[in-house]
Amino acid sequence: MKIGNHADKPAPLNGAGSTSPAQEAAKAQESASAIPATADPSTTIALSSAASKLLDNESGADFDADKVARISQAIEDGTFKINADVIADKLIGNAKELLTKSVS
Repeated sequence: MKIGNHADKPAPLNGAGSTSPAQEAAKAQESASAIPATADPSTTIALSSAASKLLDNESGADFDADKVARISQAIEDGTFKINADVIADKLIGNAKELLTKSVS
């Protein structure tokens, strides 16, 4: 299954899509640290706990860049295979887990 041809896509605006999520998080952290301590209170932001956790995850344990690159290449080449049985089994398993948690 081939999703699309990268040549058909317009160039990303402002460099979007040209960096990894880890690089974008690092840029965001650098930008946040560049805000002076005396900034106007109306311009300050507060990060959610999830966003803070992503920024603190320096090890990249939750992100396998090599795997993402392999999958991206397979999609680009048109060789990526989708195993519907595995997807269905995992969806059913997740649904069962959620239903079990909500009952308990």
